[in-house]
Amino acid sequence: MNPTKWSLWRRIIALCAVVAGLLGLIAVSATVAAGANRADTAKVMDRLTPALVDTEVLYSQLLRQQTSARTFLLTGRESDLGTYRAAQQTETEVLAELERLLADEPDLLAAVRDITAATSRYRREVTEPLIAQTRSEGPSAERATPTDASRAVYTAASDRIDTLRTGVAARRDVVAAQVRSTGNTVILLLVFAGIVIIVAGTALALLLRRLVTRPVIELAAEVRIVAAGNYDHEIIGGGPPELSALAADVDTMRRRINTELRDVVEARRLVEEANRMLEQQAAELTRSNRDLEQFAYVASHDLQEPLRKVASFCQLLQRRYARQLDERADQYIAFAVDGAQRMQRLINDLLAFSRIGRLTSGFSDVDLNKVVLDAAEQFESQRETTGAEITFAELPVVRGEEPLLGALFSNLIGNALKFRHPDRAPRIVVDSRRVDDDYEISVQDNGIGIEPEFADKVFVIFQRLHPKDAYPGTGIGLAIAKKIVEYHGGRIWIDLSHGEGTLFRFTLPVPALDAPAPLLEESVQ
Repeated sequence: MNPTKWSLWRRIIALCAVVAGLLGLIAVSATVAAGANRADTAKVMDRLTPALVDTEVLYSQLLRQQTSARTFLLTGRESDLGTYRAAQQTETEVLAELERLLADEPDLLAAVRDITAATSRYRREVTEPLIAQTRSEGPSAERATPTDASRAVYTAASDRIDTLRTGVAARRDVVAAQVRSTGNTVILLLVFAGIVIIVAGTALALLLRRLVTRPVIELAAEVRIVAAGNYDHEIIGGGPPELSALAADVDTMRRRINTELRDVVEARRLVEEANRMLEQQAAELTRSNRDLEQFAYVASHDLQEPLRKVASFCQLLQRRYARQLDERADQYIAFAVDGAQRMQRLINDLLAFSRIGRLTSGFSDVDLNKVVLDAAEQFESQRETTGAEITFAELPVVRGEEPLLGALFSNLIGNALKFRHPDRAPRIVVDSRRVDDDYEISVQDNGIGIEPEFADKVFVIFQRLHPKDAYPGTGIGLAIAKKIVEYHGGRIWIDLSHGEGTLFRFTLPVPALDAPAPLLEESVQ
């Protein structure tokens, strides 16, 4: 294959393979040299140098044996032989150590064994016979004087030690020279590796500049011509096969863009027209919703006056003609009074529902402990009648509208008192905890509870689960509670995992600057 047609990736791989091969050879050579250097260094430091020191020890121990033995020959005291025996023991240990240290040096090991034989001969032929004679015949200055024969034996042992010392020193110098040589080799290999890396990096940079940077710059210039609006300009690229293929793909894209440009312009015009129509429809829908809200508000207010008149005159009829008409007439009048009063309550609740989020005084810091306490006081008479207990502890400070939050707790506490269990006194517990960036408030009671299938239905406006004869109300209270919570940026639900009674939970956002809630615990009984 022609190398000029190689892909960029193949060229980089080839360069990296050559560099890796060179660095691998350098690494192997450096490893071998470093291993030899480490072995020779260990040999000099751990074996030859200690062996050289041991030769000096051998000479001193031989001298101690001669001196101690001569002292005994002059005095005849056995205590003077202590040094002699100790020196002999030390000599034995040093010779054993030398054999271990010089085990891989045959010539030096032979010299150690010659020393062993020479010192043994000195003791066998000189010191031991003289010691035995002194023990039998007593000390003698003449006997302590060395003879030519004893001097010759001692000198032979001493010469063997000198020979070993000279051999060890020479061997240490040779190995030390090898250490220096291998160390220099390792340094040269590392320098060569650095040179290889620098050369490889330079070659890679030049390769990338010639085969990548320059062709990419040229291709970018071609693309900018097209981007400026000249969609008929043909893009031609050079460089390695990858960039040539990229240039061809870009030119194909240019031709396709040029072909479809008119369709895109037309589609954009249609989209802009559709957006204008959507904006008009949204504006009309906003006006319609605003008109409907205004209509509902005005209609509710306008209905109040005739309803008040109907209810008032029906009540007058009921008071004036009670027991004067027949029983059916009294029943009809009672139905009319009850219907008018219920219609008034429905209109009032609808007004309250429509005002949420529309008539606002702005958010402020609201202490929920105070809000719950005020809401509980509204039901003081019902609490005394039913023996209810309302408990709350350490509720947080939140951002909101205090009247709306008061209405929220009034609805939940009022529901708990209304739907109480007939066999036990109501107990209502208000609690809170922090969950991520929200406060989760819970209102728990021990009333009759709500079936799971109605857990979502109760928050729909005008939805009732019981007939009005059993439990009074308009069926809008929990819808108001849901709208208040959502207006404050939270959500409300019924916790179905709770057993007895009903457990409402709702969330309120934690203020940006979270003020610490007052440590207050109240119980209203």
